[in-house]
Amino acid sequence: MKELQNLVRPNIWKLAPYSSARNEYAGHTAHVFLDANENPYNKPYNRYPDPLQIDVKEKIANIKDVNPECIFLGNGSDEAIDLCYRVFCEPRIDNVVAIEPTYGMYKVCADLNDVEYRPVLLDDNFQMSASKILDACDDHTKLVWICSPNNPSGNNISREEIVKVITNSDGIVIIDEAYSDFSREKNFRSELKKYPNIIVLNTFSKAWGCAAIRLGMAFAGKEIINLFNKVKYPYNINALTQKKALEIIDDYSDVHEWLRLILMERTHMIKAFRDLPICERVYPTDANFFLAKMDDAQAVYDYLVEKGIIVRNRTRVRLCNNCLRVTIGTRSENAELIGAIRQFSEAHKA
Repeated sequence: MKELQNLVRPNIWKLAPYSSARNEYAGHTAHVFLDANENPYNKPYNRYPDPLQIDVKEKIANIKDVNPECIFLGNGSDEAIDLCYRVFCEPRIDNVVAIEPTYGMYKVCADLNDVEYRPVLLDDNFQMSASKILDACDDHTKLVWICSPNNPSGNNISREEIVKVITNSDGIVIIDEAYSDFSREKNFRSELKKYPNIIVLNTFSKAWGCAAIRLGMAFAGKEIINLFNKVKYPYNINALTQKKALEIIDDYSDVHEWLRLILMERTHMIKAFRDLPICERVYPTDANFFLAKMDDAQAVYDYLVEKGIIVRNRTRVRLCNNCLRVTIGTRSENAELIGAIRQFSEAHKA
């Protein structure tokens, strides 16, 4: 890895961050707030939220076993993804490398930030070759994107191959572990000290059942987190989101139960799909969804839409021709999907 200063955009390294009113008295106890031009009425919503979300980070740190100073909280993981470009990538000069297919926001943010995006195709089993990833890199490659478990394929990317990329890359390797709670694979956030050039993403949207509150997490070394905090908008996480995050963390036992139910249903759903005559293959998954190759994905998708059942048609994605991505729902939702698709299969056979 290059020195961090040599990876960061020069203007960002020199940037003097905006100093919010709530930052300036940090470390002191206060009860009269006349510093931020707030309305004194309609408490508590009249006050700006904690710009660094200290209480939330401390609780996350206890669960994730990460130092609070190594945690960034964003408006969904998408904010952290965008910040990676804004901190490290010089528009029209630098580039990023990513596995393909994968989560679409990596490329969207590259396009928004005018940064070259270099996709490297996975093999037919949706596995990555570290040598191909590294071959796609050059002196202007600042970021490498690896989603594991991957989306839309659902499988863990080989840990051995990921480590090869991390240890041989001059830039920052971002490992998106949005679905890691559904997997038994060892996570990378526990190895931040071992690999100082990684950023690990996680989210409250999946296992935590809080997609609506838009809260994403990034774990990295303190220096990288400080850069994120320097560039982010001052009050990027609102008070209602912080309040709900604290509540769900306190009810962590619920999350464990949801995980148990989802994993149990995942087993049932995969078996049911494999038994369908119109299903050619169900790919291995370590996430809360699976990818199924159908005889005619578009026809199945259209039929399900008419029944008010929505899955994701991924047939236009590379390596995913005639594939549907199916999220694991409740038992009743899953039963309704299986019932409908069996009806389609019977009609298709006739």
